[in-house]
Amino acid sequence: MRRTERLFAILQILRAARGPVTAQRLADELEVSLRTVYRDTAELIAQRVPLRGDAGIGYLLGAGYELPPLMLTADELDTAILGAAWVAQRGDAALARAARSLVEKLGQVVPKELRSQLVEPSLRAGKTRYAIADGVDLGVVRAAIRDRRKLEIEYGDVATPRVVWPFQIGFLDEVRMVVAHCELRGDLRHFRADRLRAARLLDARIPESQRSLRKRWEQQNPQRV
Repeated sequence: MRRTERLFAILQILRAARGPVTAQRLADELEVSLRTVYRDTAELIAQRVPLRGDAGIGYLLGAGYELPPLMLTADELDTAILGAAWVAQRGDAALARAARSLVEKLGQVVPKELRSQLVEPSLRAGKTRYAIADGVDLGVVRAAIRDRRKLEIEYGDVATPRVVWPFQIGFLDEVRMVVAHCELRGDLRHFRADRLRAARLLDARIPESQRSLRKRWEQQNPQRV
């Protein structure tokens, strides 16, 4: 791990901690010596980071300190690039455009030494052979989830409209799956996106929180969690 990555990792550990963090704990988590921890924390203090260290107690980060935006490690950048490539291939049209735009924006803000990872990525998402077209624009479904609004859909061979409370979209290798509470069935259901015939956003709000809906789904589908 390069020094810049260690400094960032130390700040992340301290921000997540609820109290002082000992030098030994930092050394163990970063897999470095105590001497390296002492040098790194001294460097942070020299860079005017509000870091306080008390002997026998540990290090504490000053309240309200914010990390510089997009201070990414090499592994974090690889993760973002791989994730964007996966979404560009398997997401709907709007998400694919957003994935490509994300990579372009990353190229404008990441440090120069990391830009080669964007130009020549070492990790690639394999192309899927099972791309099945969605029956509707999933952007409408995502909008319903974000705004917690009900959705009226037509599904499968039965054209009868039904009202659902969408809260999750599963991106599988072959198809995309909308998970929602169905008012017609009074229970949770999975809807294949390629079998959706229509999707209309309603003004009515979903009366149950996303957390509650997701918890119900996890209880009913423990093998998928």
